[in-house]
Amino acid sequence: MRPQSPGGGNRAKAVAVVAATAVVAGVGLSGFLLLGAKDDRADGGGNTAAPTVASKSATASAPASPEPHSSGTERPTIPGWKVVVNPKWGTAFDVPPDWKIESPSALIGYEDSSVDYDDPANWGKSIVVMSAPAIFRENWCLSDGDKDGRMDNTGLAMAGTKGSQGSKSTAEVAVGLADLWVYGGYTQPDRKNIVHDRTARSYTTRSGVRGSIAWARSRDTPREDKCDSDGKAITFGFKNSAGGFVAWSLVGATGVKGELPDSTIMKILSTVRLHGKPTQS
Repeated sequence: MRPQSPGGGNRAKAVAVVAATAVVAGVGLSGFLLLGAKDDRADGGGNTAAPTVASKSATASAPASPEPHSSGTERPTIPGWKVVVNPKWGTAFDVPPDWKIESPSALIGYEDSSVDYDDPANWGKSIVVMSAPAIFRENWCLSDGDKDGRMDNTGLAMAGTKGSQGSKSTAEVAVGLADLWVYGGYTQPDRKNIVHDRTARSYTTRSGVRGSIAWARSRDTPREDKCDSDGKAITFGFKNSAGGFVAWSLVGATGVKGELPDSTIMKILSTVRLHGKPTQS
């Protein structure tokens, strides 16, 4: 079985949640599920070997991934919040208690709406992905945008970390990825509705991690499905303890009831910190 086509005409409305060893719960914009290891360093359609695809019905009995907190010594910097740890890139951040934390091995990202999914060689290709994600209101909106007779769930927001090897600066990381997240999730195949920072600004988290941040937002994106909306994203580019470029991003819907406020986003961002030695270089 091939991945379900994205809803909303030519716009990709699917978020892939990928785990190297297990299926995790489907989330996000018209979620389809994949099995197989992908690399969260790849952007713009990057992919490794074609993964095995699992239907939603096949995952009903799959064991749920427990919410992973950090090691026993890692505690949230904001009382009552939860810790999200990404051992691969040596990072951590906090989210409010009503967020869902996926496994550190999970990947989440937007598929490429221009790809022909009738060709199995294209399965798993994506615009952008991040790992060890946290999800805000994963069942925020339900619809059958692809008309396959099954309801797909749309999440309100998500956050996570990815590697950004090959980048030349934290500013380059921030500007490029903020734009890419909004394009992948809300405007593709067009970019004309995106308004984004042309230059990044310096930012230092509460723990002292220095880097660059940039915002991107969509405006007046055509609505083709009841779950369609405009979107926004912020990316914080920085270096981990191994000196590798890393990107923390948060992306979510805008102009909708329950929209995640920018003030909350900045509060989450302020908690980004380094966490031990990265397992991925």
